Order: sequence, then structure tokens, then C-alpha cells
Amino acid sequence: MALFAIGDFHLSFQTPEKSMDVFGAAWRHHEEKITRNCEALVGPHDTLVITGDHSWGRKLPKCEQDLAFIAALPGRKILLRGNHDMFWDAKRTASLNRRFAGKLSFLQNNFFAYEDYALVGTKGFTFEGPFYLDKQGRVIGWDEEREAHAKKLIERECVRLRRSLDAAVEAGYKKFLLFLHYPPTNILEQQSPFTDIAEEYGVEQVIYSHCHGEERFHDSLQGTVRGIAYRLVSGDYLDFRPVKIL
Repeated sequence: MALFAIGDFHLSFQTPEKSMDVFGAAWRHHEEKITRNCEALVGPHDTLVITGDHSWGRKLPKCEQDLAFIAALPGRKILLRGNHDMFWDAKRTASLNRRFAGKLSFLQNNFFAYEDYALVGTKGFTFEGPFYLDKQGRVIGWDEEREAHAKKLIERECVRLRRSLDAAVEAGYKKFLLFLHYPPTNILEQQSPFTDIAEEYGVEQVIYSHCHGEERFHDSLQGTVRGIAYRLVSGDYLDFRPVKIL
């Protein structure tokens, strides 16, 4: 059995007006790439974690075809909540797990096991600006009101993440993989509350997405930092080819 990850499918089978084709060649017919690559790589006994932004549908009935597409992919599918997943209210995770039992698993305020690892995760958040630049492109300031609001969201997401980790620890797990939708740091940071939590609990890897387009692929940490491996798995970054985590 293997563990794979990828994020940001942005499916729109029932919302064609939101088709991602307008964002360039990498996104054209990306659903076909997803199917082809998953079928080539992911076996029926493997696990595939999808790190958010699954569907453009704002309500669950408008996501049914998108979620059915994901459910039809090979392996066990574990879904993380993304910022565009409006169908998934934070309080509905348990009801979604009941509704899609045997087809899809929804990761928030809980954890799932993979061999001797606990898979934990939350949407996360990071302050993305606006940043104010000088003529040389250096950051000289930012929107402080938005930054203050971002800190409140980060605090909330950290509470959710600790809840998941504590549940895994209580269940006896000692090895952890952490999944986020947002990157763990913004372009000005080398450390954040999320990296602090990862280090505190001894997380082995932090896997995240959300960063689209070549200009954003290096917005956050990649590679090994303070003993933790950070990996970007945005769909267009991977050309919609799931990456093997374990």
C-alpha cells in the first residue's frame, strides 16, 4: 500500500461557468489528466489525500458530480477542506463522513490511520496581503487590518489542528503526517503557528497546496526545514500527477 497526495482539483461538472480552462494550458481538460494519472499510479489498496478545493459548487447538490468523480478514482480517498469548498461547513464534517461512508473520508477535527501513521489536517490559513512594494519590488508594508483578521483565522485553525493531533496521540499514535490546504507560511515568513505545532508534535511531513501558477510555487517552505519535510502538492504544480508521500 502507498500514500499519495494532490490538491486543488477545482472541479466544475455542474458549474461549467467556473471552468478552469481560462487559466491556461495546464488547466485545459485537467479532469482527464487527473483520471489518467490516478489510474496509472494509485492502486485499489492505496490512499489518496486530496488537499482541498475539490468543487466550485457552493451547495452540496451542486457538488454531487464532482464528488462522484473523486469517489470513482482508485484507492481510499481522504479529503481536506479548502477555501473554495463552500459545500463543507466546518460543523458538517461528521455528517459528510456518514453520508459518504465507504466512498470518501473528510479530514477535519479528526484523524485517519495509514499504517502506523496518523494523518491529521485542517484548512489552515495564512496572510496573503496585499503587500506594498517599493520600486525594487521589496516589501515595505502591508494591510495591517487584514493581517489582524488573518491572525484570528489562524488561531481558529490551530485549535482545530491541535484537536486532531491530540486525538491521534490519545489513540496511541506517535508518527504524524500533517495536511494543510493553505501553505504553512506566507512569503515573508520562515516560521508560523503551523510550523511551531508541527515541530512540537514531531510531525514528519507537512503537505499543502493552494499555490497556483509558477509565480506562487515558491511562496512557502519546500524541502527539509528544522527536521520536517515540506511538500507542495497543488494540482497545476504537479501537472495533476499525484505525488507519493510514503
